[in-house]
Amino acid sequence: MTPKYKRVLLKLSGESLAGAEKHGIDFDTVLSFCKPIKKLNEMGVEVAIVVGGGNFWRGRSSGKMDRTRADHMGMLATAINALGVCDALEQLGLEVRVQTAISMQQVAEPYIRNRAIRHLEKGRILVFGCGTGNPFFSTDTAASLRAAEIDADIILKATMVDGVYDSDPKINPDAKKYDRITFQEVLNNDLKVMDSTAAAICKDNHLPIIVFSLDDPENIVKAVCGENVGTLVVQE
Repeated sequence: MTPKYKRVLLKLSGESLAGAEKHGIDFDTVLSFCKPIKKLNEMGVEVAIVVGGGNFWRGRSSGKMDRTRADHMGMLATAINALGVCDALEQLGLEVRVQTAISMQQVAEPYIRNRAIRHLEKGRILVFGCGTGNPFFSTDTAASLRAAEIDADIILKATMVDGVYDSDPKINPDAKKYDRITFQEVLNNDLKVMDSTAAAICKDNHLPIIVFSLDDPENIVKAVCGENVGTLVVQE
């Protein structure tokens, strides 16, 4: 298999790290995601990862709390997940750095763009925690922002569904799956690929996304090698 992309950003949801437990971190599940990342590294692909925090905390569902404080708690949840993913990757023999948008220098580096790119150039896996460091922004927005900043070729959005549909396939059995769709169609039709801010960043920066299922972790490698998995979201 030959990689189609040189530098990629992989977005992992917090929920995916929980596995069957539905909460917390299931380490065997995390390892299963990290093994194809090791394959990409061995192929010479530069990999950065953004992790969500929904397996520990979902700020937007805590309606009684101050939104800013709830979002800060969510950022801390992503830091826990970033360290968990880092540990799994290191156990597979990879060199990894965690960078966080909120300063916590005893456990991770602060996010510095030039340092991040240098890590990737040296073949290290990079894990970003704490989202953008700002409330009211999702980790999807953080993935779009970091991908643009590090000049990634594409975003790999690994989800619990096998692509983008015109409606929720869990509710509508006749939902149509797209093989390819534009960001304008995503925004116009309010398709739940990612939030509108994240989609707009990708659209404005000509940054494509592949949305695919993590049911088969090898889809990560297949997507980077250009195989037809999931849905490709493009500028035009």
